[in-house]
Amino acid sequence: MASVFGRQFGLRVRELRERAGISQEALADRAGLHRTHISLIERAQRSVRIETIEKLAHALRIQPAEMMPPIRFRQKRGR
Repeated sequence: MASVFGRQFGLRVRELRERAGISQEALADRAGLHRTHISLIERAQRSVRIETIEKLAHALRIQPAEMMPPIRFRQKRGR
């Protein structure tokens, strides 16, 4: 089961790819990855290594930080 962050990251990758007007296959080619790997990332079915984030950012011509969704902190109960 994917984490909330993992799902949000995958959605962010999809959003950035679509904003760039490219297909999963084109992103995969630019990043040196397989198209199915892109699909698995976008659907939060694959954990992403830092090297993969770097490849994706380079392929999308953005800074890696732009791919990161915000982290939501939970309130501690009983305090």
